[in-house]
Amino acid sequence: MQNASQQSLLHVTTSIPVDSASATLVGRVWRPGIGPAVVTLRGDQVIDITSRTIATTRDVTEHPTPAALMREAKGEAIATIEALLLNSDETARDPAQPWLLSPVDLQAIKAAGVTFVVSLIERVIEEQARGNPARASEIRAEIGRLIGDDLSKLVPGSDEAMRLKAHLIERGAWSQYLEVGIGPDAEIFTKAQVLSSVGTGAMIGLHPVSTWNNPEPEIVILINSEGSIVGATLGNDVNLRDVEGRSALLLGKAKDNNASAAIGPFIRLFDDAFGLDDVKSADVSLEVLGTNNFRLAGRSRMSEIARPPEAIAAAAIGQHHQYPDGLALYLGTMFAPAEDRHAPGKGFTHELGDIVSISSPRLGTLVNRVGLSTEVAPWSFGLADFMRNLAGRGLL
Repeated sequence: MQNASQQSLLHVTTSIPVDSASATLVGRVWRPGIGPAVVTLRGDQVIDITSRTIATTRDVTEHPTPAALMREAKGEAIATIEALLLNSDETARDPAQPWLLSPVDLQAIKAAGVTFVVSLIERVIEEQARGNPARASEIRAEIGRLIGDDLSKLVPGSDEAMRLKAHLIERGAWSQYLEVGIGPDAEIFTKAQVLSSVGTGAMIGLHPVSTWNNPEPEIVILINSEGSIVGATLGNDVNLRDVEGRSALLLGKAKDNNASAAIGPFIRLFDDAFGLDDVKSADVSLEVLGTNNFRLAGRSRMSEIARPPEAIAAAAIGQHHQYPDGLALYLGTMFAPAEDRHAPGKGFTHELGDIVSISSPRLGTLVNRVGLSTEVAPWSFGLADFMRNLAGRGLL
């Protein structure tokens, strides 16, 4: 049984798009005794459309017309969306009933960094602070005096950006984060391993060595193997600021840990009602709720991104790098919380048990609770298990 507070976390009125009746949605559900299933939403019914044609969400995103495929797919109603969402809360789950998984399966999970000005400045601060949050306020003021905080009209890689780069080098203020923020090359990194991302309602994991960390609310685009963007969803690119701040060579440790990549709740496929222009104009909201009535809120406007989504996609996939199963690509965040939580000058950091909600009206809401990567559910269902499961069900 879920209590009232748990019901409010994953409620149908906030978790799915406000225009869900016209949205083409694809997701993944764990069906006890069966395994992972590909689903869509029709009215208030969750429909299992898994078949030899649609054994994975990769099969959907790789189809020439993904939205048409979903509309025509036959299937079985397995739950109402409200019941499925309530059972997706990992802390109150009935293991005999289905629950939502991350909607991506065989797609690579990549991320872009430093694509918004606000997060660019905060990354510079992280680097200069060397993982010490106590120095962040002082350095933030120093950086602001030197370069200001309005780089929104600066086109990365442009002549103007290169002149600014030369000026900053001369002043001894150049940074590796400024390099990818305003230089010609976007930062693209591997966020998580195939099948390791978690869905809405799941616990997300912080590496226990970290004492300065934050959520990163982002839109995640789905790109097929031809390089076309075919849909979008929400993501939390869980970030360890102190680890990455100590050294950029620790990016893997800062970004890729158990349950450190949350994606969901559904992929919204591009169709006549929703497309790339809607992604570019979207707002993404963040809310963190903690103990003692703590609340942190923020908003990212995709219109303020420095590199357009198609440019970020082209930096990830092309003649220089192929992805035969496509990829899910986090587009980056402008939200880097700087307000103090525990003491002046210490900035924001998570506490265990925080509830993180990432929302965009036409994509829904992704909700996760914060735990330690060493204590949340271990990642145990990998590619070999997945292939054996599909083969055993006659889907390969």
